[in-house]
Amino acid sequence: MRLDQKFSFRFIFFIILIPISFISGCGKIPNRNTAISDTAFYFDTAVTITLYGEGNKKYIAQAFKLCEYYENLFSKTIPSSDVSRINQTSISGIPAVVADDTFRLIQKSMEYAELSHGAFDITTGALSALWDFTGEHPEIPSESMISECLATVDYRSVLLNVNNKTVMLTNQGTILDLGGIAKGFIADKLKEYLQTQGVQNAIINLGGNILLLHDKPDGTPYNIGLQKPFGTGGETIATLQLADKSIVSSGIYERYFYENDTLYHHILDTATGYPVANDLLGVTIISDCSADGDALSTTCFTLGTEDGLALIESLPRTEAVFITSDYQLILSSGLKKTENIITLKE
Repeated sequence: MRLDQKFSFRFIFFIILIPISFISGCGKIPNRNTAISDTAFYFDTAVTITLYGEGNKKYIAQAFKLCEYYENLFSKTIPSSDVSRINQTSISGIPAVVADDTFRLIQKSMEYAELSHGAFDITTGALSALWDFTGEHPEIPSESMISECLATVDYRSVLLNVNNKTVMLTNQGTILDLGGIAKGFIADKLKEYLQTQGVQNAIINLGGNILLLHDKPDGTPYNIGLQKPFGTGGETIATLQLADKSIVSSGIYERYFYENDTLYHHILDTATGYPVANDLLGVTIISDCSADGDALSTTCFTLGTEDGLALIESLPRTEAVFITSDYQLILSSGLKKTENIITLKE
């Protein structure tokens, strides 16, 4: 998925089911249990950061500055960004020197491309742009156009030079797209910053990607509502009780259109160029690292229930919830064994 496309669409899969008090002009709040929250707009989506304790309010502004910094590195539409300069290499053939964070993010992306045998691929920019799910009148691209774009999709065309920190695309016409992992990477960076400042409890929400810093100040876990696919009014299908975890979802119910009674969604199959066709409505990943969860949510959806679940079971400290087309929830073994982590709705 395109970075800008993924960020621009409402991607709220979770509802924080805790009372949150917002700072106002009504005086100081002495209680360290009080939540201080602010929202800003980056990556074409709402970014909300919630910290506990009035003394931590000053760290939110710096966290937003970090969001701006990473937007200027990873955005495909900002001409001076690292990603834009990398995309020019498919034409110029001249490697682009990039920031350390950009290089590390691409390295991690390549690891997931290898792990998934290309089911997760950051070279889908041209294909994603062809399927314009954000337009007023989306249409199914022609087979010839899809074939032309598919020829540019191959993660092996990304050439990395560790010594010089350069990136080059060796396949002409390839467009790099970090949308399937960038928000998770940025959430991890925000968490790292808050930890260095001594923040003990926080909720980082990047357009629906949730990252929890420890638990609530009273020592209890956060209650995270898992959105019901195609539900209305914030309807949830389950509740997760979690602390110090990342929660990321991918599903077909946020960006899609119908044509001839067939639903076409934004998660594209890198083998066919068309939306992934399987029995899933969505996948939620619970992990320590949000970048991992971001990449795995798309990967596991693309792989399908059986192969996606097998992948999750092979990874340490990683769990998943698969929602099938008949609204059945399939849980990874860790969620099945641990009581009180997930509560299913009747």
